[in-house]
Amino acid sequence: MSAPAFTAATPGSPTPVLSVSPVVLPVPGRAVDLQVRISAPLTGDELPVILLSHGLGFSHHLSSLNGYAPLAHFWAAHGFVVIQPTHLDSRTLNLSPDAPGAADPWRTRAEDMTRVIDRLDEIEAAVPRLTGRLDRNRVAVVGHSMGGHTASLLLGARLTDPHDATTVDLAEPRIKAGALLAAPGRGGDALTEFTAEHYSFLLTTDFSTMTTPALVVAGDKDDSAFLTVSGPDWHTDPYVLAPSPKSLLTLFDAEHSLGGVSGYDVAETTDANPERVATLARLVWAYLRSELYPGDPAWQTARDTLAADPAPLARAESK
Repeated sequence: MSAPAFTAATPGSPTPVLSVSPVVLPVPGRAVDLQVRISAPLTGDELPVILLSHGLGFSHHLSSLNGYAPLAHFWAAHGFVVIQPTHLDSRTLNLSPDAPGAADPWRTRAEDMTRVIDRLDEIEAAVPRLTGRLDRNRVAVVGHSMGGHTASLLLGARLTDPHDATTVDLAEPRIKAGALLAAPGRGGDALTEFTAEHYSFLLTTDFSTMTTPALVVAGDKDDSAFLTVSGPDWHTDPYVLAPSPKSLLTLFDAEHSLGGVSGYDVAETTDANPERVATLARLVWAYLRSELYPGDPAWQTARDTLAADPAPLARAESK
């Protein structure tokens, strides 16, 4: 097989992308079968995998396998296979919380991702020209907003089940690195009454067990006032409260959409900035390259370039 694509410290020229959806994975007992989109470069072998978890939001279709094109396309065009599930809390499905097989979304979201890894053979077979091209030893997870919470659980964060007070551990050891984009922070007194009532599972989030390497991305204007009383710093909690190795990327003047990551020209984006989205995509790409391929200088090169920029869009730090 040929060497993994794009081993240089910069992404290089994009390659054409093949995107297939929906690929339907039958799941007995789940409210509906699991639908995923797969985006992959047309060339290259031993391709690393990104599992991309959508947020919630107000749109009917972006919070599903149909969203996050600015990120999915960039990463696929630069050497990753991106797999996007439609979680059960997607507005596309419009499921009642009491629907048979719906269960708790915070749990089923993480289970969706583990299920995808379990069934990579089926996914390969469903996509033309993909069979035999995945590197199962290099799997990362990325999530935005509630998807960031999903990613944090897969990376090792824990919570207390609000129904039976048991400690929940959904860590997935086959995931080697991750990126949390505008993810929820700590619980307790950092939450609004609305959050404590409607998202009670966030009350007990424990980042001290999130040991897998991760990049936390936060906007310095993302106050998420209906969720937290802690302001924009709340979204840095997964970096501050988790053990090293962790990195933090703070995007200047960015709100919860981080410039518009959920789709092209999305009306609900409050801080539309294509350059910011492009910067985020490149920096997450660089971070995951260096974590999945030890010795790859992409992340350090990206940080050096950012530090030398006289008018940077972001700041990076690590511990």
